[in-house]
Amino acid sequence: MKTKAVRIYGKNDLRMEEFDLPAMKDDEILAKVVSDSICMSTYKAAKQGIAHKRIPDDVAKNPTIIGHEFSGELVDVGKKWAGQFKSGQKFSIQPALNYNGSLDAPGYSFRWVGGDATYVILPNEVMEMECLLEYKGPGYFPASLSEPLSCVIGAFHANYHQKTGSYVHKMDIVEGGNMAILAGAGPMGLAAINYALYRERKPGKMVITDVDNSRLERARHLFSEEEAIKKGVLIKYVNTASLKNPVEELLKLTNGRGYDDVFIFAPVPQVIEQGDAILGRNGCLNFFAGPEDKQFNANINFYNVHYSSAHIVGTSGGNKNDMKEALMLMEQGLNPAGLVTHIGGLDAVIDTTLNLPSIPGGKKLIYTHISMPLIAINSFSEKGISNPLFKKLAEITENNRGLWSTEAEEYLLENS
Repeated sequence: MKTKAVRIYGKNDLRMEEFDLPAMKDDEILAKVVSDSICMSTYKAAKQGIAHKRIPDDVAKNPTIIGHEFSGELVDVGKKWAGQFKSGQKFSIQPALNYNGSLDAPGYSFRWVGGDATYVILPNEVMEMECLLEYKGPGYFPASLSEPLSCVIGAFHANYHQKTGSYVHKMDIVEGGNMAILAGAGPMGLAAINYALYRERKPGKMVITDVDNSRLERARHLFSEEEAIKKGVLIKYVNTASLKNPVEELLKLTNGRGYDDVFIFAPVPQVIEQGDAILGRNGCLNFFAGPEDKQFNANINFYNVHYSSAHIVGTSGGNKNDMKEALMLMEQGLNPAGLVTHIGGLDAVIDTTLNLPSIPGGKKLIYTHISMPLIAINSFSEKGISNPLFKKLAEITENNRGLWSTEAEEYLLENS
């Protein structure tokens, strides 16, 4: 079967090509990709080439397909997996396979599977590691966003605390405690806010900081103070760029007690140092954001680490259980649409990936069977003046608080 895909050949070398997939083996599955969400990790892989830990050394000769936040439908199931999966099932994939300790992952390391493709072959390793996950909810794009949400879920579960004098670690955030999400108005920060408000184990107070008012206002639009109160959480949005002493002002919001859980969503030394300074006794500082620089450093007050029993943790992605939780929450009604700000076709992948940090907004959602440049959702009305497709999409999104939706997705897939 022919597929069209974006493949990596080396540093800054991405190419969209049409080629034949090999014959499917009995322990493999042929799948149709419908949507893929472009991740900053893919940008890093494109910029680093074979220096990236998940990119094989021989991609110049044997290129791999990029994209790891994808969903679609199973087309043909090999004999080995016929009792567990069937054609027509909607799916998502947890790319962190951890197969025999390897870092190989779909979207980085495999020649025949990645999210930025029309059709792919799922290798045996994906099913062996139970990383092919069925999605039973509406639409496709929520399943594409289950991978980034799983990263947030994993971060929450990785936090830990202990009582004074005890060596027993209590995993997860402090229920009813103080939480700070620093640099938290970007796409992953929004996912963290969404998850914190939707899950059963919630903080009592949640403070979200950023240095951009437009991002903060969008976050407030999606997750207002009034709606948060209904869920039992006092939420506060703070622009730290406007504060003379951000640490002092953030501590005032906790009456000086500090924060039980602090999440860092930007690899910026100043942000990390703010997080360290506002951490309360027995607090946990979670460095979520992944830096490109292998020598990235920030100052940490180890006096506080010692005498205040501070914990420092880092997570990189979620696991299959985190992704199962993400899919389950979406099937139950968690709506990740607020993360998405742009829509595009397969031909938009290369430019979008290579320029991702400079493109404002949240997640860039790709529909792989469509030819369309990357377009901001909030520009649909303007595009609709001369294009009836975008005129209708503007109507649908405006009726949905300006957000992407399964209704918009269905209309796009049927009419583009």
